[in-house]
Amino acid sequence: MTMRRGRFITLEGGEGAGKSTLLSGLAGHFAGRGIDLVQTREPGGTAIGEAVRAIVLDPSRAAMAAETELLLMFAARAQLVREVIEPALAAGRWVLCDRFADASHAYQGGGRGQPAERIAELERWACAGLKPERTLLLDLPVADGRARAAGRGEADRIEAEADGFFERVRAVYRQRAAAEPQRFRVIDASLPPDGVLQAAIAAVADLFAEPGR
Repeated sequence: MTMRRGRFITLEGGEGAGKSTLLSGLAGHFAGRGIDLVQTREPGGTAIGEAVRAIVLDPSRAAMAAETELLLMFAARAQLVREVIEPALAAGRWVLCDRFADASHAYQGGGRGQPAERIAELERWACAGLKPERTLLLDLPVADGRARAAGRGEADRIEAEADGFFERVRAVYRQRAAAEPQRFRVIDASLPPDGVLQAAIAAVADLFAEPGR
């Protein structure tokens, strides 16, 4: 019998949108459905990826060039795809990932001004054609998200950017969601956590519809 491939779901959104809280809630929902789930994050998810994460987010590395940041993000992503995501999907496990390639389009593209075609080419190479089946975009006004994030302690290198940076990030996320409505579901992140979770559960309900899911 041929192994049924797993599902790949990603969470995206700006700072303070509540991705970590939603990730935990969705993991509990999937467990209740008997889903064999792998949770991971970007950048990170592997020993190499976590080392890259420490470099990228280190506030002392303010001199990092936009091109360097972009390449580091895709280096971590290439490792995550090959070491964690693809093997899990091939084994029939579902993967829930906190950020994926859409984040580079939003942050390194919208935020840093890196060319869209450059990011797309890196995505084709580093991700080996892998795309999420469903992307949940937690959308929240920048001021609201930054107010939430301010309570989490010292800002990392990216969190320390000005509001204009995050407005550009949000704009690109919303543009990508509008361009791919079959993959994206936009969720109002200003809702209470339980409301966000229920919206997210509804947004992935059709992925369980296949026989045997």
